[in-house]
Amino acid sequence: MAKKSFNNRLNHKLNSSLHHVLKYTKKFTPDLHRKIEKIKREEVKGFKAKMDRDRTFTDRIADQITRRFGSTVFFIFNLLFFTIWIAWNNAWIPGAAVFDPYPFGMLTMVVSLEAIFLSIFVLISQNRAAKVADLREELDLQLNIQSEEEITKVLVLVDEIHDHLGLSPEDDEDLARMKQKTDLVALEKLISKEMDDAE
Repeated sequence: MAKKSFNNRLNHKLNSSLHHVLKYTKKFTPDLHRKIEKIKREEVKGFKAKMDRDRTFTDRIADQITRRFGSTVFFIFNLLFFTIWIAWNNAWIPGAAVFDPYPFGMLTMVVSLEAIFLSIFVLISQNRAAKVADLREELDLQLNIQSEEEITKVLVLVDEIHDHLGLSPEDDEDLARMKQKTDLVALEKLISKEMDDAE
């Protein structure tokens, strides 16, 4: 949980940094932001497809059961089944032999078993979904780090071209800060400190 929170904060800091750099460089490279977002979307789509292909047999079964049993059709089936069972065993249906009289011990066992198995399948699906989410978050973090490094390099190159053309050689504070490589170790310490202070 702490690692996930840390990754979220690091992603937020990097995204914020990337936003400032992209905003500053937009006049030089208007397509840069669009290209980076497209690459990220393609990576994530490919990643999701790969994770779906690599599911184990039990993961596929659990996903199918969770998908089908988490539906209105399953709810209606259960409602009808329990209504008929209760009506049958309260002798409300003429000529039907009662096999599970009130307090419906057999029905209680059936419902308990159904709940146990459904819970297990839902947990299997949730565990797989959480694993995919963690891997996606890690992928997003790595892409943000890579994008930040590439954008910083582009910014430095654009600034060198700017200077080479003999335009105003002064760097404003924002530009000077954005040209510096992000210190991930310092950023990690800052986020860890913020997390410790919040607790």
